[in-house]
Amino acid sequence: MSRRSRILLILGAVVLVGLIVGSRLIGTYVNWLWFGSIDYRGIFTTIVLTRIVLFVCAAVFLAGILALNLWLAYRNRPVFVPLGSGQDDPLMRYRTVITQRSKWFGIGIPAIVGAIGGLAATGDWRMVQLFLNRTPFGTEDPVFGNDISLYIFQLPFFRWLLAWAFIAVTLSFFGALAVHYIFGGIKLAGRSGQISQPARIQLALLAGIFVLLKAVDFFFDRWDLLLSQRSELFTGASYTDLNAVMPAKVILLCISIICALAFFAAVFLRNLQIPALATVLLVLSSLVIGALWPALLQQFSVEPNANQREATSIERNIAATRQAFGISKEDVTVRENYTQGGDSDSGGSGSGSDGSDVTPEEVAQDTGTVSNVRLLDPSLLSETFTQLQQQFNFYGFPEELDIDRYRDENGELQDYLVAVRGINTDGLAENQQSWINRHMVYTHGNGFVSAPADRVSSVPGEGGDTGAYPVFSMSDVANDGQGEIPVEQPRVYYGELNQDYAIVGAEQGEEPQEYDTQNSRYTYKGEGGVGIGNWFNRAVFAANYGERNILFNQEIGSQSQIMFNRNPRERVQKVAPWLKLDGDPYPAVIDGKIKWIVDGYTTLNNYPYSKLTSFGQAASDSTSNVAQPDQQINYIRNSVKATVDAYTGEVTLYEFGEKDPVLEAWKGVFPGVIKPKSEISDELRQHFRYPADMFKVQRELLARYHVDDPGDFYATRGFWEVPNDPNQDQRSGSGEKQPPFYVIAQAPTQNRPTFQLTSAMTALERPNLSAWISASSDPETYGQITMLELPTDNQTPGPVQVQRQMESTPKVTEDRTLFDNPGVRAMFGNLLTLPVEGGMLYVEPIYIRPNSEDSYPQLARVLTSYGDSVGYADTLQGSLEQVFGPGAGQNTETAEDENQQQDGQGQQQGDQGQQQGDQGQQQGDQDQQSDQDQQQGSGQGQQNSSEVNQAVQEVQAAMEEVRSAQSSGDLGQLGQAFQRLEEAMNRYEEVTGDGG
Repeated sequence: MSRRSRILLILGAVVLVGLIVGSRLIGTYVNWLWFGSIDYRGIFTTIVLTRIVLFVCAAVFLAGILALNLWLAYRNRPVFVPLGSGQDDPLMRYRTVITQRSKWFGIGIPAIVGAIGGLAATGDWRMVQLFLNRTPFGTEDPVFGNDISLYIFQLPFFRWLLAWAFIAVTLSFFGALAVHYIFGGIKLAGRSGQISQPARIQLALLAGIFVLLKAVDFFFDRWDLLLSQRSELFTGASYTDLNAVMPAKVILLCISIICALAFFAAVFLRNLQIPALATVLLVLSSLVIGALWPALLQQFSVEPNANQREATSIERNIAATRQAFGISKEDVTVRENYTQGGDSDSGGSGSGSDGSDVTPEEVAQDTGTVSNVRLLDPSLLSETFTQLQQQFNFYGFPEELDIDRYRDENGELQDYLVAVRGINTDGLAENQQSWINRHMVYTHGNGFVSAPADRVSSVPGEGGDTGAYPVFSMSDVANDGQGEIPVEQPRVYYGELNQDYAIVGAEQGEEPQEYDTQNSRYTYKGEGGVGIGNWFNRAVFAANYGERNILFNQEIGSQSQIMFNRNPRERVQKVAPWLKLDGDPYPAVIDGKIKWIVDGYTTLNNYPYSKLTSFGQAASDSTSNVAQPDQQINYIRNSVKATVDAYTGEVTLYEFGEKDPVLEAWKGVFPGVIKPKSEISDELRQHFRYPADMFKVQRELLARYHVDDPGDFYATRGFWEVPNDPNQDQRSGSGEKQPPFYVIAQAPTQNRPTFQLTSAMTALERPNLSAWISASSDPETYGQITMLELPTDNQTPGPVQVQRQMESTPKVTEDRTLFDNPGVRAMFGNLLTLPVEGGMLYVEPIYIRPNSEDSYPQLARVLTSYGDSVGYADTLQGSLEQVFGPGAGQNTETAEDENQQQDGQGQQQGDQGQQQGDQGQQQGDQDQQSDQDQQQGSGQGQQNSSEVNQAVQEVQAAMEEVRSAQSSGDLGQLGQAFQRLEEAMNRYEEVTGDGG
């Protein structure tokens, strides 16, 4: 290459390295500032220093071992090497180059290899820190009697060291081999070739060390058998592992030591046949003893008698899995044969499977469950919240709302749909999409929205497609945060919709520029961002985001802050990267402040004998929008509860639950970061929910591990499964399983109603109900799992069966014909399964959604099912009374206004004409595609003029003809009936003024 080319090449390399290193340095400095802004800089420095130490140690170790062996090989090269040319000596060219630049090769190659190895080692900082801060579990494994911590903390570290030793020895062997070959220490000429004494000694020593390391590997393999996956049914050492593989590992360990000694003997003996024979012995032993013998034992002894042979291993697997996943006997209260006619504490006296012997009085007196039935579905009502409460296009709500509970003015527990009205800069109109608007004007959300989950604003219109809305309460800037749930600071700078960075703050006396309300602007007064008042920080962030406006905008002053990492879940994950986080953070008002609560899990994948389970698959259901990593775990604890202040962004980590050895180790890594349980306030504790993702994993395992008998377990006798969501096509989640539901209920084993997470379970590959599982979120009984097992001799329909039964009910089929018309469609809400009076009550709301651009779901009907009876009405009370009889639902409240509720029930019992008038009114509303027009139409539908009454009667008569034609099956008659119905509706629209 010419001198100019070399200079350009060097300059290009310098620029490339500068860009790579510069971007990393900028990112590191930005993170350093961010961690400092939330007072967690110790976490950042600990991680960085650990990575640096690992890089240096791995790089020096790898480079040093390789450099030493390359130096020894080069130093002991033959003094005289026959020189030739062309084909006689093809290595002469390489030999000359290496000789002339021996330092470049001797230092450069090890340095490059060491740097690559060091970078790879930095990713193992978690494992190294856990080893250095390990704590005992206090539980011994059933095979070796070692404390579980040996397998959790120490074995991975030992394996890590062994792996790096293998890499170093292997690279050194091939490096020395190459040097000896290039410089003539090894010649391939002749039948057997030649090898010099220094080459023989060096390569024999390296080979002997490699085989000796293999002996250590065989020793560790014995411990690894406690995580064997030989059986598809369970995790852990099987009969074959214990009686064939484990002895084979000991034998191979001894053979490896003998083989290593044979290689070391080659240092003194010129004959290489001894180490060659030892290597052959090791390979054959590995095939025969390590592979063939276990396969024969498995095939001819274990499989024909597997139910007996594997009994001990299955018992160990059951015990370890229950312990590792928190589903042991101490954690789960089991009620067997939960059914009507069960024992005396069943909570009911009925004995009929169809519910006919359960009296209305008994149902009405069940104030723990029936009076708290949830009617609002958080997975379907996000658009309703958005349309009715977002105010402007730059506000929004998450795809799925949250369920939480608060005490009402009487001190009674009430579950609510809750959400934060967050800023959504992606919703800005095209003419609003300037950089200043996105990052300096529309900076924060506004308000905490709540709605009681068991009621709506009014009784839905009977017989038509008129729906009802949640009873919203907003605590925002407009009312100074004084809604039903008061908030001191309703402005939300940190939320689930916040993706953009925001620049806030202004000099004293300057006009505020952040949008607050239509008539006011605001200046952020907290300390939730990173200061960019100096030019250096401004330049750093301008480079980090590739945005010159940060550098040149004149509104950015000495008091300005930049907010980023504003999503609560991402914020906690950055502070605690060793945790897995629940996919559903939720907002709660704590001491007048909006705080996001995030559940953190400590997980393992090396707990001996515990069942390995895919976290991602177990946590996936029809509503889960945040996919968990598809990693295998066999231990989980909800050991950390984290909060994020919606205004300041402050992140707080609290220790939670029973003592967790994994968390204790992390507390040693980051002392003082996790606050003790004693610092959790009573009000915050009242809003802790049992985390959904952990519950999903536990119910997946309880489907199998509720079985105690090893024989039944092996035969998969009595196994359950999580049912599919009957209405999964209406959900937006990534899976098909029915999600668990947060409800306020009182199970037969509970003495009062509590906020809990529940799930139905069906028989393995069968649709009938097998069990009901719930986990308590009550502070006094938090984490206690209740499991009601249904008898197998009397099948109870499961969710899918009940859904089909409900849909096939004549009244439902008839109204779906009305709902599913070109103007509106029906949507089934969450199908709740609730234990009531010794049986299972199913409750499902039906929503309607007009097929217009800005439409949203509205509650229209309530379905209930108990035994063989199905109820279908516009209120929960009416639906329950259809199933159990008059008075059964007297303690329920579907509508906020009791008078409206009673009027609605009277309409249900007798006012058929008004039912069709409501449908005609709503049809006109759909044509207008406007909520305001819906309300006007509702008023007009209540006029008492003779013309309106006549129109209502015509609609009623036309509907009767439609029903009659449907029953007859005459398609011609049915078409004529629909034509008359259309004419009657048009007439109704004319007299009420809804026709447009």
